[in-house]
Amino acid sequence: MRPQIIGRALGIGIRVAGRMVSQRLASQAAAPARSPSAAAAPVQGRALAETVRLAGKAASTGTGGFFRSLRRVSGILWLEITGSFFLLFALVFAARLWQSWASFAHNPLSRNMVIGAAAVFFYLGVSSFWRARRR
Repeated sequence: MRPQIIGRALGIGIRVAGRMVSQRLASQAAAPARSPSAAAAPVQGRALAETVRLAGKAASTGTGGFFRSLRRVSGILWLEITGSFFLLFALVFAARLWQSWASFAHNPLSRNMVIGAAAVFFYLGVSSFWRARRR
């Protein structure tokens, strides 16, 4: 899940909760006042709603920052692992080419295919590590 989606969901939930609290406080203020503090309820409700809104904004910012760095690190790790596998496959094809060089003299098409496969896997492995280094 992207950090923007998580932050948006948390923000919406906190805004809805703040609205519900302010409506409940407003309905209690509309009821007959039994104490002198009932007149201050709408002001307290607005202050509470503002506090809830700020808490939601802070929570979404914090989770967004955490998931952004986690996404970056996991992306680099993924590129390095795939690069390692591609270089391993290139090494296997190069070893196969080295072991069977004499038998490839009879069939140059298969030699060219093994050379091409080794070259493609080597390119993919090196480019994967290069992309990981640029991140």
